[in-house]
Amino acid sequence: MHKAALQAALDVATRYLDLVADRPVARPVAASALRERLGGSLPNTGEDPAEIVRELARNVDAGLVASAGPRYFGFVIGGSLPAALAADWLTSAWDQNAALYLASPAASVVETVVAEWLLDLLGLPASASVGLVTGGQMANFTGLAAGRDEVLRRLDWDVEERGLAGAPRITAVMGAEAHATIYTALRFLGIGKEQIRVVEADDQGRMRADALRTVLNSCTGPLIVCAQAGCVNTGAFDPLGEIAQLAHARNAWLHVDGAFGLWAAASSSKRSLVAGSAEADSWAVDGHKWLNVPYDCGIAVIRDSAAHARALRNARAAYLVGAVGGERDGQDWGPESSRRARAFPIYAALRSLGRQGVSALVDRCCAHAADLAVRLRTLEGAMVLNDVVLNQVLVRFHPPNAPEVDAGEFTRAVIRRVQEEGTCWLGPTSWRGSTAMRISVSNWQTSAHDMDRTFDSIERAHRAICNTANDATM
Repeated sequence: MHKAALQAALDVATRYLDLVADRPVARPVAASALRERLGGSLPNTGEDPAEIVRELARNVDAGLVASAGPRYFGFVIGGSLPAALAADWLTSAWDQNAALYLASPAASVVETVVAEWLLDLLGLPASASVGLVTGGQMANFTGLAAGRDEVLRRLDWDVEERGLAGAPRITAVMGAEAHATIYTALRFLGIGKEQIRVVEADDQGRMRADALRTVLNSCTGPLIVCAQAGCVNTGAFDPLGEIAQLAHARNAWLHVDGAFGLWAAASSSKRSLVAGSAEADSWAVDGHKWLNVPYDCGIAVIRDSAAHARALRNARAAYLVGAVGGERDGQDWGPESSRRARAFPIYAALRSLGRQGVSALVDRCCAHAADLAVRLRTLEGAMVLNDVVLNQVLVRFHPPNAPEVDAGEFTRAVIRRVQEEGTCWLGPTSWRGSTAMRISVSNWQTSAHDMDRTFDSIERAHRAICNTANDATM
């Protein structure tokens, strides 16, 4: 029975991937239409697995976004490398629970191997501990959980024994362009908005070291500092070396959110951007972004493995026998117990690329972004808002010959036009109080030809909206 279902899935997946580069990246579809195709009453009797797979594929097709393809530039979503995708299929077929060594020695050992490879590739301390989690949100949570417990432990407050009620008040300090997941992770950890101090950022979104010094000098009690390697809008990096010195002078825990930007460490041409990152206490990075493994895959790294274990080690039910010979129990390094064996796709991705391949992937995406920025500057009224140091391009369109039209409104119209056409997909963001177009290049398949098609699509949309704006003012 499983052969027919798996063959149906293989046929559907192969056809989809063969055509993904040519299909519209996204198409307008009403949720009600999808629900009509997919919903209805639950059948009383079971149905044929292969036919379910084929019918599911037909019915969801209109609502699929081609984020696996080469011209998806939204939300820093990478595609899936062939080896990683295939390994992910095997992960499902093997159906291993990576919580315990005894539940899957293979998953445990592969986690250990990929942890060593990742630390080496990212230039992080070889003695650090690694947890494989769902994504950047949980990677930030894991690093900050270890930080929260450690800064309190230094004041003789044991969170595991005493909880947070009555604990010394922690202050969390972050830049004005910190990612939303940092705020969410802190909230999960019992650190509310009143405990957060926001540091002024420069025009590229980098935390200002001088402003950080001023804020830290005004703080008392235990401190956590959250820095950023790769601003989600501009790609800019906080001055990590200076921040590390200032944070550690105050005995603060320094966490670096490097969801996509930390992969710059794997590139010889971009490595200088992460200078000082190895001085932090914890790091968060995503595999389903620039490493191009399937969702979901986040990586949490903690310098002090003992602090990591104290904060995240899973409580043992009587039947959950832990590893005894130094083997790895995956559940001790992240917030999940039952968990997918995420290491298998990472292992396949790293082996398929090798050190040089990861570097080339980063460099190629950054070169595409830089080239696109140069071409966008040739459009009348287009303003590239960031120094394109990585893979992010931020652009705003000012309506030529129609000064009364708001630039944000005009930019939103261009973005909608591009999205509706479907050649590529890019989205809006808010930057310095107004809408901007945000383009993120992170897919292993993206070629120079794809960037040509992308620029042509933006140019067509820009020209059409310019004509509309001019006609409206005549």
